[in-house]
Amino acid sequence: MLENPPLTNLQTRDIESLVHPYTPIHQLKSTGTVIMGRGKGVYVYDTQGRAYIEGMSGLWCAGLGFGDEEMIEAAIEQMRALPYYHIFGAKSSEPAIELAEKLKEIAPVPISKVFFTSSGSEANDTQVKLAWYMNNAMGRPNKKKIISRIKAYHGVTVMAASLTGLPSNHNGWDLPVDRVLHTDCPHHYRFGIEGESEAEFTARMAKSLRDLIEREGPDTIAAMIAEPVMGAGGVVIPPKGYYEAIQAVLDEHDIMLIADEVITGFGRTGNWWGSQTLNMRPKTISAAKQLTSAYAPLGAVMVPEDVYQAYVDHSATLGTFAHGFTYGGHPLSCALGVKAIEIYQERDIIGHVRKLMPVFEQRMKKISEHPLVGEARYCGLVGAAELVADKSSKRSFDPRNGVGPKTSKLIEENGAILRALGDIIAICPPMIISEAELNELFDRLETGLDQAEAWVSTEALRAA
Repeated sequence: MLENPPLTNLQTRDIESLVHPYTPIHQLKSTGTVIMGRGKGVYVYDTQGRAYIEGMSGLWCAGLGFGDEEMIEAAIEQMRALPYYHIFGAKSSEPAIELAEKLKEIAPVPISKVFFTSSGSEANDTQVKLAWYMNNAMGRPNKKKIISRIKAYHGVTVMAASLTGLPSNHNGWDLPVDRVLHTDCPHHYRFGIEGESEAEFTARMAKSLRDLIEREGPDTIAAMIAEPVMGAGGVVIPPKGYYEAIQAVLDEHDIMLIADEVITGFGRTGNWWGSQTLNMRPKTISAAKQLTSAYAPLGAVMVPEDVYQAYVDHSATLGTFAHGFTYGGHPLSCALGVKAIEIYQERDIIGHVRKLMPVFEQRMKKISEHPLVGEARYCGLVGAAELVADKSSKRSFDPRNGVGPKTSKLIEENGAILRALGDIIAICPPMIISEAELNELFDRLETGLDQAEAWVSTEALRAA
């Protein structure tokens, strides 16, 4: 099998026409691209006819898989009725109203109003603007800084990318912007001190946050934003008690907690929300991705009544609430959000996730024993395998060796699509996956890991 077979005409057209996100675009003419033609269930099929288990739900988002007929019919029905309208200037549509009401019903904390965006990045960007707007309304013009965390991922717009705590999202982009602070990443495996228990590590994380707040001044900090489980930063799952400890520090200093539920919302962790699984008590919530099972773009910001009343007060002062997006509350997207939530409820998708969780856990534990894997971590139906050069010392590979991307490619050649986050292999299958399909996905993952282990040994990449 050729390492890089000749490009097809469609691949050539693709490379000449598109800018590919999160891709080494300087290599595309030699590596080529994979072009998908169709999908059904948990499988996608490229234009060459090859089938893959989509083990990442696309980008953590296609929870209902591909080609769901109820979702398709809902889209067709809405397109025929009202293919587009906005919610500017006191206009609205039935799908936007119905989806907002459904979100309020299933929210993990009391929610009064929903503001729609087109994506998770826009939702998190809006969270910052709304926090600033609220504090201006409350006569606190200096309370504007936002705390995020190292290795967090909150999107790619200018502010959301600033909140993101990954060097690749800052280097070359003149980011982060002012008013953004980053505290420690709550990953005990990678950042715990030798001999430090998880409880001691959690206490240190809380102290570090407190020190940051007191150093900056609590009167200058509006909010902290956090993913219940950190996604693109490596599927980092905080130790038990972490959010309770963090919440106590935030409450003491009158700093609200924003939950970024873009990945963890709608059943992924075995509850409607990751906040419920991880014992978070957020003030406001961002949602997207599985909100429509990715059948159309949509994001949402969910706020309680007291926060909304601050917006009302400032609107009265300024004359209007001057924020919004052309496609926020798009009737097609909202109709698909309504249908997705109905399907989650009627098919008991959360119950299905919980049924599969022991299988997922068992297979992840087996993955953790692989010679190439330092830690395998998981929560619900999302997990990651961190690849290391030495298991006992946790020593990482030199990033220039590209062990993670190579492993991901080998897994792909075995018919499964997973995602390399550096040298971390993430797994996030559609929530509709069957037990047999889940086991097949892990079988293909294990085969790819074995091949990667052989490649690492051949290339002598374990040398210190």
